[in-house]
Formats: sequence, C-alpha cells, structure tokens
Amino acid sequence: MNESLLKEIEEQNLEIIEMNFKGNLKGLYCDNTIAIDSRLDTESEKNCILAEELGHHYTSLGNILSTNNIENAKQEKRAKNWGYEKLVTLSSLISAFEKGIRSKNDLSDYLNVTEEFLEYALAHYREKYGIFCEVDNYIVYFEPTLIILKRI
Repeated sequence: MNESLLKEIEEQNLEIIEMNFKGNLKGLYCDNTIAIDSRLDTESEKNCILAEELGHHYTSLGNILSTNNIENAKQEKRAKNWGYEKLVTLSSLISAFEKGIRSKNDLSDYLNVTEEFLEYALAHYREKYGIFCEVDNYIVYFEPTLIILKRI
C-alpha cells in the first residue's frame, strides 16, 4: 500500500482493519479506525479507499452514511477530493509526463490508483481549476483530455 498514506495513518494514531462488508461498501471511517473491505482485489484499489477514508478523518463529522442528506453528500465529496489530491498530485502528473507516461492506463499504474479514481481526480481538478492550471514551468490541461506542456 501507499507508504505515505500508511505513514500518515500511523502519525494520526489511526487503526486499519480489514473486514467483509455487505453490499457495495468498500471502506468506512469511525472513531480513529479505518475499515476496508478484505475482498478488495488490488493494491491500487486499497490505496484509493484508504485515501478517501483518511480524507474522512480530516474532513467529516458524525454519521454520514446516508448520502440523501445534502450535508452528508458534501462531506463525502470533501473526503473524496482530499483523497484525489493526496494520491494524484499535480506534481505526480508532471513527474509521470517527464517519464514519458501518456496513457491513462499507464498513468494509473504509475500512481498506483485505479483508472476510475484517476478519472474522478482529473474531474476534480477540472472543477477546481477550470480547463488548465500552471505549475512551475508546466501547463496542465484537463480538457479535452489530460495534456501537460513544458514551457521553454
């Protein structure tokens, strides 16, 4: 699993447990404990779930299992966005570009996240920054697809 996530979880004195969830729940955060579904198939999927649940540690209050409530849905979105920014940083996108990684499949492998998580992370950045943002000597475009240009 992602070492920086595990280190942060340890620094926050959080416990990780694996258990079998019913339904399609894959993770849960409660009382300084992150529970993840023991049936998760890949390390990348575990990383994504851990990042979101750690996001709940920082951004959520109370029982937000019912996403029919608008405030709960907002807390869920904040936790997911926290996870996206933790695992799919702008600098990691640039680093991948510098290494010649161009396809989303290769990029998700490089970042050790699922392709779905990567897509949601890019959508989050589009929502946050618009069509593009500038980072150091780079322009990171989010539309029409991920394109990174280096300024000369």
